[in-house]
Amino acid sequence: MTKVKYFLASFLFLFATAMFAQEEAVKERAPGHSNQSKFKQLYEEFSTPNTYRSASGAPGPDYYQQQADYKMNIELDDKNAKIYGEETITYHNNSPDDLEFLWLQLDQNVRAKDSKSPLRNGGGVPLAYQPGAFASTHLSEKFDGGFNIDFVKDASGNPLSYTINQTMMRVNIAKPLKSGEQISFSLKWWYNIPDHTVNRARSGYEYFSKDGNRAYVIAQFFPRMAVYNDVEGWQNHQFWGNGEFALPFGDYEVNITVPADHILDATGVLQNRKEVFSKEMMKRYELAKKSYDKPVLIVTQEEAEAAEQSFSEKKKTWKFKAENVRDYGFATSRKFIWDMQAVKIGSKDVMAVSLYPKEGNPLWEELSTKAVAQTLVSYSAHTFDYPYHKAISVHAKNQGMEYPMICWNYGRPNEDGSYSDRVKYGMISVIIHEVGHNFFPMIVNSDERQWGWMDEGLDTFMQYIAEQEFGEANPMDISPNDKYPSRRGEPAKIVPYMSGDQSAISPIMSNPENVYQLGPNAYGKPATALNILRETVMGRELFDHAFKTYSHRWKFKHPTPEDFFRTMEDASAVDLDWYWRGWFYTTDYVDIGVKGVKKYYVSNKPTKKMQEYLAARNLTEADLRPLVYLAEEDSEDYDPELKGKAPSDTSQNLKEYMMDNMTAEERAAVVEPKYFYEVTFDKPGGIPMPLIVEYTYADGSKENITYPPEIWRKNDAEVKRVISSQKELVGIVVDPKAETADIDMTNNAWPKKEKKTDFDQFKENIKGK
Repeated sequence: MTKVKYFLASFLFLFATAMFAQEEAVKERAPGHSNQSKFKQLYEEFSTPNTYRSASGAPGPDYYQQQADYKMNIELDDKNAKIYGEETITYHNNSPDDLEFLWLQLDQNVRAKDSKSPLRNGGGVPLAYQPGAFASTHLSEKFDGGFNIDFVKDASGNPLSYTINQTMMRVNIAKPLKSGEQISFSLKWWYNIPDHTVNRARSGYEYFSKDGNRAYVIAQFFPRMAVYNDVEGWQNHQFWGNGEFALPFGDYEVNITVPADHILDATGVLQNRKEVFSKEMMKRYELAKKSYDKPVLIVTQEEAEAAEQSFSEKKKTWKFKAENVRDYGFATSRKFIWDMQAVKIGSKDVMAVSLYPKEGNPLWEELSTKAVAQTLVSYSAHTFDYPYHKAISVHAKNQGMEYPMICWNYGRPNEDGSYSDRVKYGMISVIIHEVGHNFFPMIVNSDERQWGWMDEGLDTFMQYIAEQEFGEANPMDISPNDKYPSRRGEPAKIVPYMSGDQSAISPIMSNPENVYQLGPNAYGKPATALNILRETVMGRELFDHAFKTYSHRWKFKHPTPEDFFRTMEDASAVDLDWYWRGWFYTTDYVDIGVKGVKKYYVSNKPTKKMQEYLAARNLTEADLRPLVYLAEEDSEDYDPELKGKAPSDTSQNLKEYMMDNMTAEERAAVVEPKYFYEVTFDKPGGIPMPLIVEYTYADGSKENITYPPEIWRKNDAEVKRVISSQKELVGIVVDPKAETADIDMTNNAWPKKEKKTDFDQFKENIKGK
């Protein structure tokens, strides 16, 4: 054959085979299918990078954030369950803008008598009420828990006018606060403290009728500055109840006056420990600072029970300072037992602390501080070293709330001290979750009011890791299994939500006030998405580096979702726009299966379909370079004599090629596949995912192949793969380890597994008896 003829034959061969494959792919594409929609970049969804926030996901050269410093004197009236405060705020305008007025948050107004919050949701008559819910809805007088503002004054003591709009207060300053300037002003206020066991208030008290005491967990208790930033301007979206908080960092000096027999802890470093501690407490505290393996009791149960009877008329003031925190909280009661333990984080010691009444024992004395310590270790390893000097877990009925350095958590044994595994693991998990919130959003300070998932989802993801590490570090506490029974994080556990009624599901990228099921939406689904990203899509090495990069970039700053998404890609070189779109911007689900399998053998003559294709283009076999043909077993082209034979024995063209292009030694070394399969995988679900496949052969061997998610980029409905093997293929399973949250596993196997009827299962049960 001349060079020209050879070139022409090669060209015709390449042209014909390429066109044939392309036309077949187009034929098989689903009607109305767009082969790029799932993999196009998120330029339309993402905000445009700028000098404040860079395209890499890092803070830009002009990034800024405001600062709000507080000096507060607080007094708690235990007899009347009221709290009084006077505060001075120094607000630093680090923005490039001049501010005409200031916005403060009055979150307690969500409990004011005229609050609109209870009116924001519709609903009819339920099938039944729990008695408590019926009483609180229809038999109770509305609680008056809003702020009472006594005054707002400037630094010279002159009144400042203000306007209250539900949970927001605008302070009208005399002249605009220019860029780079600061302003100081003061407020005086009080409010009635709610019983937090009623309607699940985020802070308040629990009343113990047997001894007549209250245990207080106090937060959102003072007028707080709203955030002003490059994204929202003033973030003055109302606090309706679900969307939590957006707050600037600042320094705090707080003096809290309570009954003299109360035990109190709070955000910040205690300044007058020797004044409020007894000598014995000081000794125990010094021991706790050196105890790394177990907690030391600062106040024993016996001492707490004695204090329950005292009801001192005297007062005691606890003084704290906190630097670079975004919020403040404290807990106080004469009922509290108090223990502490040192935890080595990096090069410094952090105190893991627990406060709890006797009603929390023996569970809290055994496990609370242990859970705090493990949380600090696990989260620090995956983000950054915990920067504060302590982390406190406070026992509070039905609570789960977080503030800098302090949180309140549920988990109460029965009155006889017994408790179920559900209570135990529930308590450990909520402590890990709420202590973990120190990282997200107390330090990586996202806007909870707008993006609930950015703290709850990231924290729940980290909670899953910390729970598993808790189980590994404390095997004696995990029984009967050696794996911690995490409630969220594993792919299979989000399937019921993602496969549910689409009319009651919202994208993760939704405001917390506007979703139907906040738990799965803001906690479970984003946590699962990140777990799958770590374990299945990116791999731990790439994911962990990117996640830690995000944590370091935005530590003590205000990130947005785009900053997170962009950083994860920037630090890993993994294009994840398809993943963010599917998991975060839509309510699509994962469903990938095996549609069909065709078996082929190598043949010496063209198939009928190939002959039709050539005839339609006025070509003959002679016009093409010699080809190797494959005949489908279930077609008229199939010859039983082909089965089980080497391709070079059934294709003269292949045999001649091997003789012309291989040495005798090379031909001897060739392992010729005898079986060829065309496997069609389909994707009824909307989210593209890696195609994880386990192939099983007749000799019992298995082969696992993970095709990248990009396999779906040109056809979002189905894709084909050719498998060649010396061994006969007898089984295929997609996602054999349930790694992708596939909502329908019935289409994941070939041959399709027959689902047993209830009657078949009944018969098997009878036989087994």
